[in-house]
Amino acid sequence: MSVEQFEQLSMVLLIGGLILFMGFIVWDLAKRSNAGRFGTAVLFLPWASGLSDS
Repeated sequence: MSVEQFEQLSMVLLIGGLILFMGFIVWDLAKRSNAGRFGTAVLFLPWASGLSDS
C-alpha cells in the first residue's frame, strides 16, 4: 500500500467516523431533551443538509 492510498483510505474512514459521531451527538441531544419526532427531525434536517454540501 502506497502512502497516497493509505492517506485516501484514512481520510475516508476518519471523516466517515466523524460524520457518524456527529449524528450520534444530534440523536443524543434529541433524546435527552425529549424532542419527540418532530423535534428530532428539526435537529437532523440542518445536519443532513450540511452533509449534502460535502
